[in-house]
Amino acid sequence: MVGLLWDGWRLAMANWLRKLDSEMGPQLYQMLAVQQKRISKSPLLSAAKDNKEKDIYKLAQCPSVDLFETGAMGETALHVAAMHDSNKVVMALLQVAPELVNISVTGKLYKGVTALHIAVANENVSLVKELIRRGADVATSRTTGTFFSRSRGSVMYYGEHVLSFAACVGNEELVQILIDNGADITAQDSLGNTVLHNLVLQPRSTFVPQMYDLILSYDEPESETAVDTIVNKDGLSPFKLTAVEGNIQMFQHLLKRKEKDAPMTYSPICSTYYNLSEIDSWGDDHSVLQLVISSENKEALKILRLSPMKELIHLKWNDYAIYYIRILAFLYLIYIAIFTFCCAYRPLKPRPSNATSEKDSALYVERTLQESYQTNEDYLRLLGEIISVFGAIVILLLEVHDVLRYGPKKYFGRTALGGPFHVIK
Repeated sequence: MVGLLWDGWRLAMANWLRKLDSEMGPQLYQMLAVQQKRISKSPLLSAAKDNKEKDIYKLAQCPSVDLFETGAMGETALHVAAMHDSNKVVMALLQVAPELVNISVTGKLYKGVTALHIAVANENVSLVKELIRRGADVATSRTTGTFFSRSRGSVMYYGEHVLSFAACVGNEELVQILIDNGADITAQDSLGNTVLHNLVLQPRSTFVPQMYDLILSYDEPESETAVDTIVNKDGLSPFKLTAVEGNIQMFQHLLKRKEKDAPMTYSPICSTYYNLSEIDSWGDDHSVLQLVISSENKEALKILRLSPMKELIHLKWNDYAIYYIRILAFLYLIYIAIFTFCCAYRPLKPRPSNATSEKDSALYVERTLQESYQTNEDYLRLLGEIISVFGAIVILLLEVHDVLRYGPKKYFGRTALGGPFHVIK
């Protein structure tokens, strides 16, 4: 939550900093110290922090006071007041300087954060309503600071839009308020993620499935593209993203949305039909099956044990995969046998008795090209050599295709994709 970035939430901030790498942690602590020092030296920022409403009105009358003054991290007095839930000061600031409502933080770390982002993250419902009433932008304002980016050193990732913040903190009332006031559930951030993608990316929380369903309830049936089918820049829908992240809780929840019960009339057995779109690998290079196998998250492999995944794999194996593997194994054994035959019967001749080269210790030497292909056995070996070279080219092309498809790190590092066996080949 954005409110944790400042003075009153130091304990929570300390916990968050454990997620940062060793370089960014001390740097962030230093920046926070500078920010607090700057606030204490500024009468305007200090009054906003301490919820001194009367001081705001007095300072507004002073010609030397800049109501748009910013702190060390690019935050205005309105941001500081929202961070500390100083509602009265927020009203006072918006009365004397209404333009502050949509001004965002300019510092690199928290760039793009507005007072509305902060109020939503702090779940300050009354402040959110007031900011919206005063013209706060609920649709287009975005956080792009490094603190909120989805990267190795980031502390949190709630997306960039205000609606994503509300959904990721799990406040249904705020989500409804924002949508009713123009927030777009199909809006995508710089990674192409919608609010549904962002929910999938949150740590395992009990509220996420309910929040996901709430967002979907606002999706209009007549819309051209359903919000849960929108893909991000990696080509992943929210459902596929659960497979990549190994989010079993959300995967099972979304899988249930694909279920369709079909009770049998003359039997106590209850059948369940599943929509296998996005799941089956037939004709889809980004299917759930493919994504689970290539995912770097080990938790993703547990998805293969769930229904209908294990039944689908069992069906594919029995119907054609077992025969495919047997044929490939048979052809590979024949190829290795031919290759071994060619090596064992390579064209050699006895060493000349008058040889003086450094290879004198060898009993046999290689024949010349003219001498190598004279008999019927030689031409049979030539056929085997041609097959060996052709087979090696075919294997190389197949390997290169899969390397380009999955990337060298995944292809040679993932046991499910063959792992070190490819190097041996």
